[in-house]
Amino acid sequence: MSSNLLNVFKRLNITAATQIRLCSSVSNVVPDNRDISVTKKEWKFPPQYTKPREVWIENLDTIEEKKLGLFELHPLVYATVPRIDLIHRNVEWQKKYRWVSWAHTKTRAEVRGGGRKPWPQKGLGRARHGSIRSPLWRGGGIVHGPRSGKTHFFMLPFDMRIHGLTSTLSAKFAQDDLHVVKDLELPTEEPAYIIDLIESRNWGPSVLLVDDTDYAPRNITVATDNLPHVNIMPVYGLNVYSMLKHDTLILTHSAAQKIEERLLIHLHSSITEQQMKFKLSQV
Repeated sequence: MSSNLLNVFKRLNITAATQIRLCSSVSNVVPDNRDISVTKKEWKFPPQYTKPREVWIENLDTIEEKKLGLFELHPLVYATVPRIDLIHRNVEWQKKYRWVSWAHTKTRAEVRGGGRKPWPQKGLGRARHGSIRSPLWRGGGIVHGPRSGKTHFFMLPFDMRIHGLTSTLSAKFAQDDLHVVKDLELPTEEPAYIIDLIESRNWGPSVLLVDDTDYAPRNITVATDNLPHVNIMPVYGLNVYSMLKHDTLILTHSAAQKIEERLLIHLHSSITEQQMKFKLSQV
């Protein structure tokens, strides 16, 4: 390689001093990455067509950001093509499965009055009516109106929920809104520490912290108790709506591994054998 570069310099009529100066300047630019540790993983389902993505592992024990090492992310989970339609369907599903409509109207059997026939059937030349509480009358009952306690719950297909999570994680990672930290240990329980940490690291106004367990450290629990824009969530509660509601997504090292492991299992699982016992024979 060096001989090819010297031949190119000779053709360009560059002197030896210039060559030495160029080589020295190039060597100074190359950083020394001997102290940086890259976490290599043996995946059960290794990527076939794309390379693993790498993300810095950061710290939370100081305001100044420190790079503790590089962490590999599986491209099928954190670097897929974001499906905006699946993200939208997940958001609509999460909004509707907790929505109960309390709008209520009364039928002709529930409104007041209408016990007798308003006038005789014949002889007056008027239209035939049997009750003033008929839906044809003002103040009468409502036909096919809303009834209170109506739920809008429906179940989104499982594969759409899985791909909604991978699409949202990939979008957050592509927009530099996904960060991986070593753990959630803080040196103090003051809320000002969290605020200064978010401002110094240019995180969004709202932050979602995700850990692999539902037992968060005491300091970060007390510090974020009075901060409505900073929330802590266990890894089993991660969902599309919460990720989109917060500007920045912070995953612990163990949470990122667990999310990746679970999603890879579901992406490569075959449920044909599990569904066979529920299928009826058509013969």
